[in-house]
Amino acid sequence: MMWLMVSFHLACAAVPLGPGDHVRTLAVGEWKRTYLVHVPRQYDPAKPTPLILPFHGGGANPDNMVAFSGLSAKSDEAGFIVAYPAGSGRLEKLLTFNGGNCCGYAMSNKVDDVEFTRRLLDDIARDVRIDPKRVYATGMSNGAIMSYRLASELSDRIAAIAPVSGPMGTPTCKPSRPVPVIHFHGTDDENAPFKGGKGKGASGTDFYSVDHSIQAWVGANGCSREPALVKLPVKVNDGTSVIRKTYGSGKQGSEVVLVMIEGGGHT
Repeated sequence: MMWLMVSFHLACAAVPLGPGDHVRTLAVGEWKRTYLVHVPRQYDPAKPTPLILPFHGGGANPDNMVAFSGLSAKSDEAGFIVAYPAGSGRLEKLLTFNGGNCCGYAMSNKVDDVEFTRRLLDDIARDVRIDPKRVYATGMSNGAIMSYRLASELSDRIAAIAPVSGPMGTPTCKPSRPVPVIHFHGTDDENAPFKGGKGKGASGTDFYSVDHSIQAWVGANGCSREPALVKLPVKVNDGTSVIRKTYGSGKQGSEVVLVMIEGGGHT
């Protein structure tokens, strides 16, 4: 009977993921955690494929992030795999990640979302062929804060990050290797203020400033302290303008880029 049970387990574990959407569940300590995977139509299991991890905002969930980010549609166009991690919370659809100083249930209960991400990467690699050198993290708000924490504490697995509307949630960063960063933030963000401090959202977080985040990573990556500034063309008549600051010449070719949306809010 034991042999039959082991054989059944191995058979189930060996089933590869095909194109489309899949919900995955794994245990991380006492926590039951889930994530949503989108495998693109043109996925070729013979080729190592890039993976993007989009972390939803506080009080949201993976389904929200699919609609908000458009990354599943982009996945089908560009050929990468997307895995949307689900945070934790008392309510099934109102979830948060522990990014350090934010947010909510995950922070209060000291949920180890770094270990969750590590286990997620191990789990998905069993059933799709991931390129381990091209695993990227992004996120919105609380999810952006989480992506910064991963860059610092899981830099052996994360190639680069693209946080949106969320600063670093820790006083320092200590990556084991340079991690390129591209950060998008509106100067009129009232929920996670550009200059730091408490925002108007429900988290009650005293946020670090965007400059704190950028300078920490400029130092960690060994980038130039003087950025190259470019004012980007205005393509949408919504009252905003965009300045890109690039801190280049970092170790191993790394850079830190700030895309500053003047007049932009929390989006």
